[in-house]
Amino acid sequence: MFLRSLPSSSAFRSAARRISAVRMAAISTASEEKGASSAEKEQRHQLPSNPPPLQRLEKFKTTIFTQMSMLAIKHGAINLGQGFPNFDGPEFVKEAAIQAIKEGKNQYARGYGVPELNSAIAARFKKDTGLEVDPEKEVTVTSGCTEAIAATMLGLINPGDEVIIFAPFYDSYEATLSMAGAKIKSITLRPPDFAVPVDELKSAITKNTRAIMINTPHNPTGKMFSREELELIASLCIENDVLVFTDEVYDKLAFEAEHISMGSLPGMYERTVTMNSIGKTFSLTGWKIGWAIAPPHLTWGFRQAHSFLTFATSTPMQWAASVALKAPDTYFEELKRDYSVKKEILVEGLKAAGFIVYPSSGTYFVVVDHTPFGYENDVAFCEYLIREVGVVAIPTSVFYLDPEEGKNLVRFTFCKDEDTLRAAVKRMKERLHKR
Repeated sequence: MFLRSLPSSSAFRSAARRISAVRMAAISTASEEKGASSAEKEQRHQLPSNPPPLQRLEKFKTTIFTQMSMLAIKHGAINLGQGFPNFDGPEFVKEAAIQAIKEGKNQYARGYGVPELNSAIAARFKKDTGLEVDPEKEVTVTSGCTEAIAATMLGLINPGDEVIIFAPFYDSYEATLSMAGAKIKSITLRPPDFAVPVDELKSAITKNTRAIMINTPHNPTGKMFSREELELIASLCIENDVLVFTDEVYDKLAFEAEHISMGSLPGMYERTVTMNSIGKTFSLTGWKIGWAIAPPHLTWGFRQAHSFLTFATSTPMQWAASVALKAPDTYFEELKRDYSVKKEILVEGLKAAGFIVYPSSGTYFVVVDHTPFGYENDVAFCEYLIREVGVVAIPTSVFYLDPEEGKNLVRFTFCKDEDTLRAAVKRMKERLHKR
């Protein structure tokens, strides 16, 4: 049976005993406080000069997106770093949210989603993949795809389980796997085409491998996993009894290749968690409406974690999301046309400015090689780009377990209006200089 052990009830009982012990210790401390002098109390409440590290998360600092956005504000730079649009989402979706608020749909939603949204997600999934899923038992609404990622890792991964991810990777994967106590194995996708290194992947799988994490279309590279690559991964998962977690938030931004959902491949739905959101497709990243689709035996563990992360997601925004997902095909066609124009403006501008630009078949990101400009690494180059050129990019070294592997690459986004993109390109053409 491919579903290995979820965190057991005995583990939960053990955790409860630990919590009880902490509470008793707190009561004991409170009793001691009553009889202590003010000097003794002050001494007890002083923080240690070198507090013990939170070992699982001590390596994670302020996210690179926050750092670069702060620098952008400080230097008045055009932000082509963080992946949020500088234009608004469609009026019909915003109006649906306003209507839901006015109709009083403002209290806690059902934990796993407003029924209308669950049904809309299931209907869209069927239209996109041909798979029919139960909206009540196999669809869970989350606070963005990032929460879906966290609930997947915390609900389905046990301490010591091995999980394979492809670098460069969205930084949340590593952080949430660390929270789950997983052993992370990274397979590097290398330019120019960022193809899956088959032999490396095969050798990375062991009897302890619990899951493989896939992101297609891929952030930050824009790579689309090919059918051949996905079928290879699927065969390895079936052969070795491995789960697949797939992040598909950019599925409607596939420009030059077909998006294939891993769960739609033969034999894969029963071992796949498919995650998505409305943020990228509808330019509403601040709403944080995401979801996960999985068979019941995986949904159970996922929902256990979700219940204690956020429990429920914004009610009126869920109602509006259900309207968004019923958008006609013309909306998605126009979306791709608009982004294709934006992509061309940025890609041609980056080439003209002197970068080595790698192909991007999906997402709204482009990865480039900055080494023609003579800087020692991606962080140094991005700092120069902000201070002296007035444009923000993201250093990709933060998306690797070994930062050295990403030191030559930086990521730009084209989810900005055309005037902003042209202004950024103009600055780079005029101000970028080789050292």
